[in-house]
Amino acid sequence: MSGNLIIFGILAAAASASAVGVIAFKNPVRSALSLVVNFFTIGIIYFTLNLDLLGISQILVYTGLIMILFLFCILLLNLGAPEMLSEKSWLKTWAAIALCAVMVAANVSQVVGPLASSGGPSSPDDYGKAASVGKALFTGWVYAFEIASVLLLVGIVGSILVAKRRD
Repeated sequence: MSGNLIIFGILAAAASASAVGVIAFKNPVRSALSLVVNFFTIGIIYFTLNLDLLGISQILVYTGLIMILFLFCILLLNLGAPEMLSEKSWLKTWAAIALCAVMVAANVSQVVGPLASSGGPSSPDDYGKAASVGKALFTGWVYAFEIASVLLLVGIVGSILVAKRRD
């Protein structure tokens, strides 16, 4: 086992634990902070896979910008921990845990088996680098890139118009 694989395993466990925290916490602020930890560890995982552009994008866009918006919405709406709607059913809880365990085992068997037999995935040396992504975006995918930018612009203008109508 290499050091990179051990770091990847630790980060994957941290990302999984923080993903469970997003669902498990009843307080929305704690849940959002668990999501921050999840996004950050996924960004670090991208760095361990030598995908620098994706790692930087993950940390800046998701961890930085999106989660700040989530936290502002939670704080402005003054959301607290919800009251329990009903009694907990231990049968449903254990059934959900068993179903999750079966799904994880199925995913692991489908991913680890082929990777172990093939020696791991292979990719070009410049895969995920800023230069190769920029070249692909501005040569082969230029129309899709421009359509996405126009769609984002329309969304921004639409949200401004909706916000002005409410005032």
